[in-house]
Amino acid sequence: MIKMTRIDYRLLHGQVAFAWTNNLSADAILIANDQVVNDSFRKQTLNLAKPNGVKLIFKSIEDSVAAIESGVTDKYKVFIIVENVNDAYRLAKKCPAINKINLGLSAKRENTTNLAKAVYVTDEESSQLKELAQNGVEILVKQAPNDANVDFLSLVE
Repeated sequence: MIKMTRIDYRLLHGQVAFAWTNNLSADAILIANDQVVNDSFRKQTLNLAKPNGVKLIFKSIEDSVAAIESGVTDKYKVFIIVENVNDAYRLAKKCPAINKINLGLSAKRENTTNLAKAVYVTDEESSQLKELAQNGVEILVKQAPNDANVDFLSLVE
């Protein structure tokens, strides 16, 4: 069962590893990213932040889709973390089971607009998120579990 998908450019760090994982009662974290899956150093570093008793899985976006669609993830309470909006978009477009995305942290880059604290999106990313929201995916802008829920569309319309 997918508990939530979070966009966080830092992937797995203290707030995600402990506050979010505990809040969601997740017993598995899936890091879905095409670069990390092939980077043994990054995987080793991210493993250091893994909470005890929680399974940590690294998969490409396509392999994540296949795993979710096959039902192999159904036995876990899965918290999916992606590095950027495009990864979340690609994943959600192919997986109807992803119906809730937390836009947590997205880095300030060239041609981005600041939507909220530590949340920056390009026009293309904004369009991708709008499309998902218009297709029934709940997109909340929220850094920490106890923060207020802010609907993404309320920030861009």
